[in-house]
Parts: sequence; C-alpha cells; structure tokens
Amino acid sequence: MHVGTNQTITTEFVFRPFSIVPTMQWLLFMLFLLLYLTIITGNTSIIWVVHTDHALQSPMYFFLGNLALLEVCYTTTVVPQMLASILDPHTTISLTGCGIQMFLFVALGSTDCFLLAIMAYDRYVAICHPLLYPLVMTRKLCLHLVIIALSLAFLLSLELTALIFAMSFCKHQINHFLCDVPPMLRLACADVHIHQTVMFSVGVIVLTIPFLLICLSYVFIVAAVLRIHSSQGRHQAFSTCSSHLTVVLLQYGCCSLVYLRPKSRSSEEEDRQLALIYTFATPMLNPLIYSLRNKDIKGALRRAVRRTIISQPR
Repeated sequence: MHVGTNQTITTEFVFRPFSIVPTMQWLLFMLFLLLYLTIITGNTSIIWVVHTDHALQSPMYFFLGNLALLEVCYTTTVVPQMLASILDPHTTISLTGCGIQMFLFVALGSTDCFLLAIMAYDRYVAICHPLLYPLVMTRKLCLHLVIIALSLAFLLSLELTALIFAMSFCKHQINHFLCDVPPMLRLACADVHIHQTVMFSVGVIVLTIPFLLICLSYVFIVAAVLRIHSSQGRHQAFSTCSSHLTVVLLQYGCCSLVYLRPKSRSSEEEDRQLALIYTFATPMLNPLIYSLRNKDIKGALRRAVRRTIISQPR
C-alpha cells in the first residue's frame, strides 16, 4: 500500500543495531544477557523472601515484592527481542508485536512510577503517624492501591498506544532497541504534534504528579525525623527511606529526560542511552539497593539460604 507517490506504509520494523561488527555483537549480547539474568535473579530473590519470610509480612515489603515483580515483567517485555536483534540485525518485529511491546512497556513502567509514590506514602504514614500505621495501611488498602496503580497505568498506556498505532509509518528502521513512544513518532508519515502533546500529558500524570507527591511526603518525613531526639532513631528512620529515595531519583530522573524534554532538545542517541539506564540499571540496582541497605532483607536472605542448605539431601 502506498501513501502519496514515494512513501510506503510499513508493517514490519527492524531495530537499529548497536554494532555491525560480529565480535562486538557477541560481546554486547553476552553483556546484556548477563545484566538480564542478574535482574531476574535479584528481583525473584526479593519476591521469594518477601513471600516466604514471616518477618517481612508488612505493607512496605508487600510493595517491595510487587515492585520486584514489575521489574521482572518490565525487562522481559524488552530484553528477549533486543537480544534477538543483536544476534541478527535483520530480525523483524511486526506492527502488532511492536504495539503490544509499547503497550506493556509503558503500562508496566507507569505502574512502577505509581508504586514508588505509594511506597513514599507508606513511609510517610509509618514515620509521621506510627500509632495509626496498622489501622491505615491495612492489607486491603495496600491491595487496592496496587490495583488502582495497575488500572490507571494500563488505561493510560492503552490510550497512548492506540493513538500512536492509528497512524501510518513510512520508515521501517526504529532508531532504538524497543518500540518506545518517541522513536515511533519519528517514523510516522503524518504530523505528530497532537501525539507529542498527549505523550507529554501522560508523562506529567505518570512522572510529574507522583514525583511531587513523593517530594511532599518526604518534606513531612524529614520534619518528623528531625523531631526525633535519639540519633539512633533518626538514623533508623532515614535508613528506611534512603533506599526508596535512591530508586526514585534514578527512575524519575532518566524517564523525565526522555518523556518530558522538549522535542527541540531531544536526541535519538541520548534517548537510547537513557533508555538503557531505566531498562537495565534501575531494575538491576533495585534489589541491590534494598538488600544492601535493609537489614531485614539481608536477614531474610540469610535465613532463606540457610533453610535451602539445610533442606539439601546429604
């Protein structure tokens, strides 16, 4: 099918290769495979200990387990196709497959951002209203918050993906390693100003509003911590929040540079490099940050390993 005289509508895409040198392709394949396996191992370990250890049956660890599950699904949406494209730069992805990948990527990434905001609220209630914490953060409320985050994220992703894939695409090479919104808009045959406005609006809902709520939560948290007379108490309160704050800065910082930056200042290569950070670095660092800076997680991991060793047949 043709558009005008020279433009052909594209129904299959290929991703721009990182390198066409065979040796470099294998090195990149092994590197990204190692990172992917590290992400899966680290996050499934968090899910495992949170699910099996009775000492971790609290709202904070319930949200942490859900965050780890999201990271596993999030990277799995992207990395297998990416690895196939590295091995064979001619590997194609269909229009439908590209749409599904974008939908899941945006939906899971958005849920991730909403969940980080929910975790900040959890820390606010725990530190600022410790006596009310068991009454406020009930299991039912925690479950409802996760369901609301998922529903809102999937609804926004569905609307954005449907809007973008209602267009025709005139180029077949995606200058990226996944079907993300900015690189797909660059392939469109028509004017994309409305689509860019919708993408920016979704970015504000997913990134700006949750980030402002997180900042507000931490203003109250810091004020409450400074009122604690014991230095040990202040240290314990800050240590429970520092891991979460580190993850927030990584996630929101990189995503904001991609989705909220004006088009005139955006660069395809910079977008691809930033996407590598929130596709690989953040999901890989999450379990490391939480396990290294949280004595409860470290203790649960030690107990889990000990139970596994003891249960092995001699």
